[in-house]
Parts: sequence; C-alpha cells; structure tokens
Amino acid sequence: MEDNLEFALSLALAQGASYAEARFQSDYYESNLLKNGEPEVASFETRKGMSFRVIVNGGMAFGATNQLTKKDIRAVVKRILASAKQAGRANKVPISMGKAELGQGRVEIRPRVSFDAVGLDGRIQLLKEADAEAVGAAERKGTRLPGRYFSLDTIITEKTVINSDGAKVYSRIPKVALDMFMTAFHPERGSVQRMLNLGESAGWEGVERWDVPRLLHEEVEALSEVLLKAEAAKEEQGDVILGPEVVGIVSHESSGHPGEADRILGREAAQAGEAYLKRDSLGLKVGSEVVNVVEDPTLPRSFGFYLYDDEGVKARKRYLIKEGRINEFLHNRSTAHAMGVESNASSRSVAFNREPIVRMANTFVEPGDLSFDELIEGVDYGVYIKNFMEWNIDDRRYNQRYVGLEAYRIEDGELRSRLRNPVLEITTPGLWSAVDAVGKDLKFTAAYCGKGDPMQGIPVWTGGPHIRLRGIRLGGMA
Repeated sequence: MEDNLEFALSLALAQGASYAEARFQSDYYESNLLKNGEPEVASFETRKGMSFRVIVNGGMAFGATNQLTKKDIRAVVKRILASAKQAGRANKVPISMGKAELGQGRVEIRPRVSFDAVGLDGRIQLLKEADAEAVGAAERKGTRLPGRYFSLDTIITEKTVINSDGAKVYSRIPKVALDMFMTAFHPERGSVQRMLNLGESAGWEGVERWDVPRLLHEEVEALSEVLLKAEAAKEEQGDVILGPEVVGIVSHESSGHPGEADRILGREAAQAGEAYLKRDSLGLKVGSEVVNVVEDPTLPRSFGFYLYDDEGVKARKRYLIKEGRINEFLHNRSTAHAMGVESNASSRSVAFNREPIVRMANTFVEPGDLSFDELIEGVDYGVYIKNFMEWNIDDRRYNQRYVGLEAYRIEDGELRSRLRNPVLEITTPGLWSAVDAVGKDLKFTAAYCGKGDPMQGIPVWTGGPHIRLRGIRLGGMA
C-alpha cells in the first residue's frame, strides 16, 4: 500500500496542506469464548484500510476509507482538505505539528509459535482443560463456580505510517490476550468474583508461558479461601501494602490519565474527563521521593509494545512522576507544540478508521530494592491488599476508591488472618505521598484502556512491584 500512501500525501500537499499523514492498518482478530464450560463464540474478523490527516491554515481534519483505489483515496483527501480549511477558519489557536525524532524503518515481532500452528480445536481444548481445573479446584475447597467466562484472543496488527515530515515506519505485531471472569459461591458464605486479564505482544508462546490450567487452579484456590475464611474488614488506621495488580491500576488511573496532554488542554473533557494537573504542574510534588511512575512502550513482549508511535515518532521511556514530582506529560506532536516541548511518542490509534490520539502504553511504578518479606517486616499493624475486586476514580483523577479482594491482616511483621473487601479511599497526592518503600518484584497485568469518541479500547500493561504506605485509613464494605 506504500504507493497509495505516497499518492495521498502528494495530493494533499499539492492542494494546500502544510502537513499530511497517511497510515495503512490491518488488524486480524480470532476470538474463542468458553462460558460455563461450553464453547460460546468462535469469531474471526479482519479490518483494514487507510486513514489520512492534514493541516490546512491551522485546521486539522481526519478521514479514513476501506476502499483502496486511487479514485477513492482522491475523494477522501478532497473531503478532509475541505474540512481542515473550515476548521482553520474557526480555530482561535492554529494547530501545528511540533518537532520530534521521526523514524524510518521496520519493527516486526517474529513469533516462536505461529497462531496458525494451533487450530480452533486446540484452542477450545486448552480452555476446557483450564475450566475443568478451575471447577475441580473449587470442589476440593468446598465451593462452586456457577459463573465462568474465559476468552482467548489472538491479534495481528500490521501498519505502515508515513508523513510529509519524513517519517516512514512499517510494523507487524502479534498479540495474545486472555480474559477471565469467575464467580465463586458457597450457600452460607455468599459469593465473590474475580476478573483477570493477561496479554503479550508475542505468538502462541505467550499462551504457553501463562500455563492457563495451573493459573486458574491457583486463582480459584485463592478465591475460595477468600470466600470461606476471610473476615469482614472494618474501619481502621494502619500501614498498607499494595500488590502489583493494585499498584498497576493506581499508576494507570491516577498518574497516566491525568498526565495525558490532550486531557490537560481540555480536548478530552466531554469524552473521558479532565485532569487535576495543569499546564504549569511540571515539578509539582505529588508523592514521596521513592515514587517513580514510568510509561514505557518499548518493553519487550508488553501488551502496549511499540517502537514508533502512529505519527512516526521514536518511542522512549517516560517518567510521569520522578522522585515524587510531576516530571513530564504524555504528548503527541500537536500537544507538544502547544506546550513548547517535543513529542514523546504517545500518539496511538486502535484501528485504521480511528484518529491517533494521546494514549498510554505500559504504565507502572519503577521497582525499588526491597523484597516482599522486607516490606512486611516493617509493618507492626496493617493490611496487605494483594489484588482488587473493584475500583473507581473521579473524572479529574484525584479522588479514588479501591476494594480489595485477596487481603490479609499484618501484625508484628507477619501475615495473619484473611480480610474480606478492605476499602481504600484516598486522593492521588495522599496515596503517593504515603509511600515509604518500594519492592523489587515487578509484575504486569493487561487491560484495554478506553478513551476517545468514537471509543478506542487500546492494549496496555499496568503494573509495578509491591509498595508500602504509612498511616492509611481503611474502611470495609457492609
């Protein structure tokens, strides 16, 4: 498709665009769903097409088509040029694409085991084996699993991105994803639910690394223990240790989202919310000196992996919070120009017919040097929240609430009894400022982060090590 992309650029520039961008994207999805032990859905889908963005007289417009003849491309370019001219007349502040380190090259992940090597029967059989292992683990614990939902997806995304400033990047990235939702029940103890998402940029070898039957066995045993043995959490004050799963969602929601420059500039206000951070918040102290929150799309095998963003900018590690202070925002080229900085390659699109916007990739707390045992030993009285049952956060990403699932009382530096549903309600600066120690056991889970209009659910990793917070007030659920 490179000739057609070049044709679109030339056409746009010849007809008055000061900037032009063209992208071909193809996404192939295969999804297999098992519900309560029975195959529910096996779906296959291919989406492919071209998209274009132009700037004319300070106005920007975006368009896309899955009709790939030169006649169709000419028609789309003509329409978006007209839209950009109208936007330019209406804009009080002209849009410009700032300077950035643009790339030319290829990025390709070559699977060790191709998706074609495992057919539909093999995929369903794996899910059935995992389901049987989960059901058996529950029965041995004296519980039941009346609700079980397992989805196994494979995705291959192929892109070519070029623009009038010289970027030309091809990428081919395979991904695997596993989504799990289970309800455990006991007639006298009620029910609890567990949701877990795994994902990698890899071939089928990623699924093999997860060892899904063993994973589900362990998850169901833990879920059953919560149901049968955990005592209700109560309102109290103490120290808190958060597990990597909780640290990941905290990092994503309370550091990543408020650090998105388009949200800070107001574009996302009507779609996904605002940010408690402002343009002049760089350097603002929001946490203790041991807190470093990182955004890094270059992590090998990560679900949010890329080496060049969808504007052709070379990706790098970004410190959102460094030593407790706001260090940088997530930028595409236009938000970077508006704030007088350089893009840090945060422009992503989920499909050919979606505009690239400012997005996270892999957001996490940078690990420290303490073991989990060392973190626990430093607590006289407190709570360990290993993972979460639910969470929510306000539109400005300031006030937040996390409900623990697997949790334990800590007394005299040791884990004691299980607790059910401890509730952490806290502000973003309050949480990060309470952190006094960071573990070294970095772990990740996968997610699809939603943003934009139309909505774009894009692959990301969230994670971190265990972290310790001092002097936290917790609540319980009635």
